[in-house]
Amino acid sequence: MKTLRNVIIFVLVIAVLVIIKIKFFPANTPQGMPQQQGKPIPVNVTACIVKPGKLDNKIYISGTLLSNEEVTLMPEVAGKISAINFKEGSAVKKGDLLVKINDDDLQAQLKKLQLQEKLASEKEARQKKLLAINGISQEEYDASLTQLNSLGADIEVLKAQIAKTQITAPFDGKVGLKNISEGSYVTPGTQIAAVQQINPMKLDFYVPEKYASLVKVNSKLTFTTEVGNEKHDAVVMAIEPKVDATTRTIQVRAKTENKNGNLFSGSFVRIEFSLEETENALMIPTESIIPILKGQKVFVSRGGKAEEVKVTTGLRNENKVQVLSGLASGDTVIATGIMQLKTGSLLNISSIKE
Repeated sequence: MKTLRNVIIFVLVIAVLVIIKIKFFPANTPQGMPQQQGKPIPVNVTACIVKPGKLDNKIYISGTLLSNEEVTLMPEVAGKISAINFKEGSAVKKGDLLVKINDDDLQAQLKKLQLQEKLASEKEARQKKLLAINGISQEEYDASLTQLNSLGADIEVLKAQIAKTQITAPFDGKVGLKNISEGSYVTPGTQIAAVQQINPMKLDFYVPEKYASLVKVNSKLTFTTEVGNEKHDAVVMAIEPKVDATTRTIQVRAKTENKNGNLFSGSFVRIEFSLEETENALMIPTESIIPILKGQKVFVSRGGKAEEVKVTTGLRNENKVQVLSGLASGDTVIATGIMQLKTGSLLNISSIKE
């Protein structure tokens, strides 16, 4: 009886161990190859057929709009403002008289010198006739001629001083807000107002040093401002011939039209700049790339199974990356589901991405 009980207990222990083995320790299945009824289950993935195509090497950077020309009006002489001949924010033409400083004292001196010049001219003419008949010496005539020329020079100096009391527009543009009023006393350095030429406008931005050889004069670019999503065109007009040692960038200046006056100096802009175009570039989805210790890899489908391939990448755009080596046109690159894959995994490609 005791022996029978021991046998029953032994059988029960064996049965429990078998159940535990089956439930908690199933037969090993290779990673990435789930099994069902002893057969590997293919991994559902999406793929992309590698095709050569055209690649635009674009960079996205920020920049600043500037007036084509800008100057702050300041007097060259001290004095009281006698007239302001512009309205704030109005258009002005080159040479327009914008501000007049009182010059009454200079005008009085000019009249005095002009009268003296007239008398000296008459005297010189008389003495020239006398010299012709030997009525006076050459020395006396030279003295009167010198006096006449000296008065003429004094008049030119005075006219130059009077011209400094007139502040004119240096170019066609728009005048800004004035900082003075009629009757104000100004001195050299007093800021009166700014004049800006806002059509066309300049666009300044900085390009990383590695693109220096690709930036060319007359290259085209587009940009947007903080106001709306409208795209504006610009053309590179000049390139700074040195690299900034601190930022390792080069300064580039472009020009853009502003016929409607919708662009403002100092505005922040976002620039899309096409540096070059590459023909027959091999592009694959960015999510296909898997970083590894020494580079990058992708999975490709060959014979219905996954295979690892090391690749070298190049330029990127919004959702694709250029492959420089490792792949060829026509290869099928796995785009999604790659985390479940290993070399030799069976594949079930559910769709092909463009």
